Amino acid sequence: MKDVYTLDDLRHWDAATAGEDPPIRLSVFGDPVAHSKSPGMHNPALETCGIPARYARLHIRPEELPEALRLLPRWNFIGTNVTIPHKAAVAGLVDQVDEHALKIGAVNTVALDGDRLIGFNTDGPGIVRAIRADFGVDIRDLRVMVLGAGGGAGRAIATQCALENCQRLVLVNRTHEKARALAGALAPLLKGPRLLGPAARLEAVPWEAAPLAAQLANTDLVINATSCGMKRTDPPALPPSLIQAHLMVFDTIYTAHRTPLLAEAEAAGARAANGLSMLLYQGVLAFEIWFNRDAPVEIMRAGLLAATA
Repeated sequence: MKDVYTLDDLRHWDAATAGEDPPIRLSVFGDPVAHSKSPGMHNPALETCGIPARYARLHIRPEELPEALRLLPRWNFIGTNVTIPHKAAVAGLVDQVDEHALKIGAVNTVALDGDRLIGFNTDGPGIVRAIRADFGVDIRDLRVMVLGAGGGAGRAIATQCALENCQRLVLVNRTHEKARALAGALAPLLKGPRLLGPAARLEAVPWEAAPLAAQLANTDLVINATSCGMKRTDPPALPPSLIQAHLMVFDTIYTAHRTPLLAEAEAAGARAANGLSMLLYQGVLAFEIWFNRDAPVEIMRAGLLAATA
């Protein structure tokens, strides 16, 4: 099996995957996609469950996405995951979108029903399970700040926090107008008061030191949903001087090395976790959508850890 397949491969899938046994019937679409660790958790799960299928990476560019999706039924695919930058676009290209994915406005999992493509989003539920696993608390009981809340994974995470009826939600984005627009969309979900004190239940703030410092005093959990930290040379997503010991810090990046944000959080005495658990649980939920059965979570966890070692 190749590390990465292309649209041209998908056009001639029978030739591109000749001799593959079991056949490749699941995938992840992305641009780029070579970094994806998803095959490392899904292929052991498929083998353990005796499912005659394999999972592969497909490098699909934005302009190639409509054709790539419509080729899946031809080759008897079971489904595909979708990663950056396709999640919002796929929602407008499938035949049906699950109600939860509609609320989030993005799709990261596609299941096939005959020739029909059905879109789901497991990012939001995945972060809920990850926070519970990593910190032993539920999002509904926390005051949450989401960095990178303008779109993609950040929008999905922020929307899930609102759907969970979290205690407080602060949205931060480089383009402040995007955070404000999302706050307006989420406001109906967070109408009721949950906390005593002057802090507003829902706020969108600029990505600047002074307003961030003021908000962090009334925050329990910081979630970094940006790509800042993927490279070792990236600066921390938050200035180190703002990180306080009372915080829980979750970085959705799951590189093998500690991101600058996690390193600074640990240095400040804060509890910190990377995005590996979120990737695991969104994958677990996708597996359960595709096969309508419980996923082998520990097998998937072990595969993911091996893939990121």
